Amino acid sequence: MIDYSVRDGHVVFNVKVVPRASRSELVGEQDGSLRVRIAAPPVDGAANEELIRLLARKLEVKPSAVTIVSGLGSRTKRITVTGITPKTLEALTAK
Repeated sequence: MIDYSVRDGHVVFNVKVVPRASRSELVGEQDGSLRVRIAAPPVDGAANEELIRLLARKLEVKPSAVTIVSGLGSRTKRITVTGITPKTLEALTAK
């Protein structure tokens, strides 16, 4: 199960990113974080941008609703998403 918190209507959770994967996809849960493979390289923010696009698509929100709060240069990132419920986040790993 993904560890998350709800603050001011935002769902906040951690993501563990594997850059330079063969394709961008959600892998599942690892140590309380959402594990994500990203096809883009971690150069000039390309992997971060791809992560935002992927999460927005999977959570069915606009990319502007997804924000990387911390970990821009790290494989472990703290994400905040507006416009979703914790159930929506939990459904990502239930599939």
